[in-house]
Amino acid sequence: MTLGLQLLSSFREQHTEKVQNRMTIGVPRLVSAPAYLTDSGAAYCGDSIELLAQLPDSSINLVFTSPPFALQRQKAYGNKDQVEYVEWLAAFAREVRRVLKDDGSFVLDLGGSYEKGTPARSLYNFRVLIKFCDDVGFFLAEDFYWYNPSKLPSPIEWVNKRKLRAKDAVNTVWWFSKTAWPKADITKVLAPYSDRMKKLLADPDAFYTPKLRPSGHDIGKGFAKDNGGAIPSNLLQIPNTESNGLYLDGCKTVGEKQHPARFPAKLPEFFIRMLTEPGDTVLDIFAGSNTTGQVAQAEERRWLAFELSRDYVATSAFRFLSGDNTHDEMRELYDRIERGEAVDLNDYLFQRTLLSAAAGE
Repeated sequence: MTLGLQLLSSFREQHTEKVQNRMTIGVPRLVSAPAYLTDSGAAYCGDSIELLAQLPDSSINLVFTSPPFALQRQKAYGNKDQVEYVEWLAAFAREVRRVLKDDGSFVLDLGGSYEKGTPARSLYNFRVLIKFCDDVGFFLAEDFYWYNPSKLPSPIEWVNKRKLRAKDAVNTVWWFSKTAWPKADITKVLAPYSDRMKKLLADPDAFYTPKLRPSGHDIGKGFAKDNGGAIPSNLLQIPNTESNGLYLDGCKTVGEKQHPARFPAKLPEFFIRMLTEPGDTVLDIFAGSNTTGQVAQAEERRWLAFELSRDYVATSAFRFLSGDNTHDEMRELYDRIERGEAVDLNDYLFQRTLLSAAAGE
């Protein structure tokens, strides 16, 4: 072994030890070995029920997830039948409630569905809501609705063919909490002011007179105060049109299909910013391509990701690489995770940094 390779090997060992020590302090450690880890979090391959059981009580600040929806037609990512879905999901919810801190939150994104063979809507997502509150013990902090204007018309039979229904472009997003007083700060997710509001702030006397309105609202001079943005509504308009460059490039490189039900980064970003602080721990129990972990790391949060499919776990690691990593490195990383190795992604990032620095000397 050359001196250069010896130094690189020694650096890897020292850095991995430092990462493990940081994770011991910042992120709950599981008995199971992670599929891969960064200096902010770790992704695990396995049944989320079993992995949740390894977490200590009151150890997680936020669980954000989008489980396989209760659809009539089976999908590649493993959705359940509507009839058994509510009880199946409630088993996860009980464990989630146990691991949440008292001021923690559980945000659940659920897509809509139809009853089999008819253009009548299923109520499964509302049954989940009632089940979680009445039987599991959650509070409904607030109901959100994710409007995806770029969503394709569906279902085909009722929308495209017979033209009996409008396209389904809204998901229910339930914000559950362990107590009635979860940690939250709406000022972290303020919306941009409208053009009209900007004009009002610039010259309030030209647009309104402080007085009691017929509606009963007392509009005073404080209405013209610039608070840095507007309070957002519970209707989140976020198009699902992201390209996910490194992730898609990695999937293509190793010949794997991308996850078919990815949500845009702006969706978990909204709740991570509103419901957590830097250094808090975010968990996704149906991680898929691990958008949640990627966003949590970008927002300086700790993260954990649980996913049953090893193929999805292996390809999700591409999200944490840099644009300097080669296709050969992507293939190597993917193969190592598929073989069941526990991979420190910093090996790839720091190796690339060292090689780039050496090339510049």
